[in-house]
Amino acid sequence: QINEKALELLQAHPEGVRWSEMLKLLQEAFPDFHPKTINGTVWKLLEKYPDTVEKPEKGLFRLKKKQA
Repeated sequence: QINEKALELLQAHPEGVRWSEMLKLLQEAFPDFHPKTINGTVWKLLEKYPDTVEKPEKGLFRLKKKQA
């Protein structure tokens, strides 16, 4: 659930989403989840979706651009 929402947020923000903003938006979407669960899920986005998510600079997550 959290991963799906995180990917939706990244699709909605092609310029990328900062770490703190991502945590805030996910905590608003999933108030029943413990904040550390959300934190850990965001932390592992790159590990879980290496072909989809990139971190071009510290604290910024975005979807990789598709190669033409």
